[in-house]
This record gives sequence, C-alpha cells and structure tokens, in this order.
Amino acid sequence: MLSRKNVISVRTLFWSIFLVLLLYTILPTFIVRLLGLWVYTKKVTKDGIALTFDDGPDPEFTPQLLDLLAIYQIKATFFVLGAKAKKYPEIIQRMHEEGHLVGIHNYVHWTNAFMTPRKVRKHLNDSVEAIEKIIGEKPIYYRPPWGVINVFDFFLVKRFRLVLWSLMVSDWRSKGGPERIKSKLLAKLHTNNIIVLHDSGQTFGADRDAPQYMLEALTGFLEICRQRGFTFLRIDTYLQLLQIKNGAPNRLVKRSLIFIWLKWERIFNWLFKIKPIDLDNQIFNSRVRKYHGKTILLGNGELLTSGDLVVELHFNNEKLHQMISESDSMFQLAVKMKRAVQSFLPTLSQHVHIIPEKVKAIYGITMIHRGSKQLGFTVTELPKGLFSKLTHFYLKLLLYVLHPSGRERLKVKSDLLSPRIAAISTQELITKYAATPEVIAIPEYAVQLAPH
Repeated sequence: MLSRKNVISVRTLFWSIFLVLLLYTILPTFIVRLLGLWVYTKKVTKDGIALTFDDGPDPEFTPQLLDLLAIYQIKATFFVLGAKAKKYPEIIQRMHEEGHLVGIHNYVHWTNAFMTPRKVRKHLNDSVEAIEKIIGEKPIYYRPPWGVINVFDFFLVKRFRLVLWSLMVSDWRSKGGPERIKSKLLAKLHTNNIIVLHDSGQTFGADRDAPQYMLEALTGFLEICRQRGFTFLRIDTYLQLLQIKNGAPNRLVKRSLIFIWLKWERIFNWLFKIKPIDLDNQIFNSRVRKYHGKTILLGNGELLTSGDLVVELHFNNEKLHQMISESDSMFQLAVKMKRAVQSFLPTLSQHVHIIPEKVKAIYGITMIHRGSKQLGFTVTELPKGLFSKLTHFYLKLLLYVLHPSGRERLKVKSDLLSPRIAAISTQELITKYAATPEVIAIPEYAVQLAPH
C-alpha cells in the first residue's frame, strides 16, 4: 500500500508530466487550431479550393495523381517528406515543372510533439536542402505531421508559412472505398476550401492501398467541381488573396487569444495552489514553496540557498494586461508597477507574519524589474541553461499575448527583455514595510502551503 508521501509524489509527477505536455504541445496546437494564428485554414474566395496532398511522393500513386490533375488543368500543393523527395527526385521535379507548389511535411513522418526543437529544425533543414537541390527553390510552406506543433514551432514563422486544413476526410483508410471519400468531400464543400488528401499509404496508421481509393474518389469529385464552376488555387495564391482580404490585424483574434491565456492561467493557478494575497490589490498571486536555484546574496547579507522556504510571487496577468494597455511605454509601465508594488508591500509584510512555517525570503522571476532595487529587492540574472531559455521564451510569449502591439513590441530593444530573479529577505521586508496584524486582513486561503 502506498504511503501518503508516495501518493503525493506520484500525483506531483503526474501533474508535472501533464503540465510539460500541456505547455509544450497541447496548448500551442489548441491555440493555432482554434484561432488560426500563424497558420492558414480559412477560405478567402467564394468558390476557391486549395487542394493539398501530404505524405508523398509515392512512386506508384503520385504519378497517377499528377496525370489526373493535368487532365483537369488543376494546380495543387504537395507537402512532401524530405526523405522521399531525396529518394524520388524525378517526381518532385515533375511537380515543379507542371506548376504545382512543393512544401514540407518533415523529413520523415514524425510528430513535432515528441521531438526536441533542435530535431524539428534538422528535419526542416534537411528537407529544404533536398528539395532545393531538385527544383532550385527553397520551400517555405510547411505542414507539420498530423497538424501537431510544439511551443518552439512559433519561432518557425520567421522562415516558413504554416498551413493546416479546413477539410479532412480520413482518406488514409480503405474502409468505405471511394464513395465514402467523395461523399465527405462533397458534403462539406460549401464551407471548406483547404482540402488535405494523401498520396501515399506508407505512413503509420494508413492503409497501403488507400491512395488508390482516394484517386478514384478525386476523379468523380473534380468532375462535379468542374460542373459547378469551382476554382482551384495553389496555397501561395490562396495566401495572397487572404492578405488582400484581411488587411489590418484581426483584433478579434487578439482578444480571443488573451481570453484563452487568462483562462489557462486560472487553471494553472488552481493546479499549483497559487492564490491572491490581497483581494483589494490583486497585483500578485503567491504560494509558499522550497527555493531551487543558485545561492543568492540578499541585500541584508543573508544567503538564499536551495531548499530554503520562500514566498514565490506571480504577477496577476489580468491586472498586468490592464496596466500594459494603459501604458505608452515600458518605462511608463515600470513606473505604474513600482507604485502598485509599493502599495502592496505592507500587505506582503503582514502575509509573511501569519505563515505557519518560517519563510527565508520573497522571490519572483520577471522581465519588468526596473525599480526593484529601490524597493529593497536584490536583482540577479538567471543561471544560463534550459530553465533560463524556457523562462525567457515564456515571458516573451506572455508579453506578445498581453501587449497591444504584440510582435512589434518584441522587436523594440529586445535585448532589454531579459528575465531576472528579484528577491528580498523576509526580515528586510518586515523592517522596511512593517505592518501590524490589525492593519490588514489576509484571507485564510492565502497562507496555504504548496507541496514541496
């Protein structure tokens, strides 16, 4: 029978793994699918269809597909696997010569969710190299296998255009034959116009003979589309129309992204028992936990070492978003935050008075650290390593989401957007910002300890 300590350890491990997956792949994939951020899924013309094919080239089925497209004089987009392109260069060359667009679908059909950022980039670089050698052009359109991304794939937008789909008909399965595929294509044709089909049955989960049924279904589908007067577009043409249609940035998307982010933060806070200290001034949430990190020399000469208990502070990002929206510059934001923090510190001083365990210091990580030293905090750089890189990325992503200027703000003095540790000893906090128990009422839940 598991002891209570072992049960807590198993539970902590489970939630830790879940959180890593949530941050690394589940949440990013959900965001791009729901909001269409940095990807292209929605129709831009009344009758236009973007016909796309994944997993090829296949030496048996892709030539048949090219023959069919030539009969109907249709230009399509092929998201190919780099290894197959290297193996069958003559098929890639034919695609290019016949006016089709060649994109990337990774070097082999592995999902980005289970690859490191470095591995994903190697897949892409090897695929670009293989395709460029054949057609003399660098492919810039990219569809990740299964449409799944990881959080670092957001950086790919500097080099590639990520493309998903709006209609998928499970054509990698043979069950139901060509009639099932054709009926699904026609049933949703009026509302979807980025169609994904598969010209190879060699990937995991696919039936080897499925592309033959896809070709039979596509023949009937194209004939009906011709009768109805539909137009077929390559993805690059499609995107040009999208840019003309959209013009200014989509503010609804931005608002939706902020809404989702703040909802996600509430879930995060609930999972890790991070709660507000002062309901009247909710600039910070907090939890009590053990400190893990390098030894820090605090302003009063005390040392904060790994294993010491700390009050870990987290900005309330809903309040932070409000402050950012009302500030014309990062300097103005820093001034506002300094004033808000100054008014909050006596409450924090009272908070540490009533925590049942002895807390060594108050600790947080932030990019908005200007003015912290004047308030008595010691400010120091994060040790270089994976945690520092992940924290830097997370905080920049947070600024992108919450700041009205988003991406443009990240380009302005980006060298200053560096996370720092800010810490102050409990003794110094109480000395500088004394508050008696009668002054401030702290909610009981605010002193619950996080598991450590």
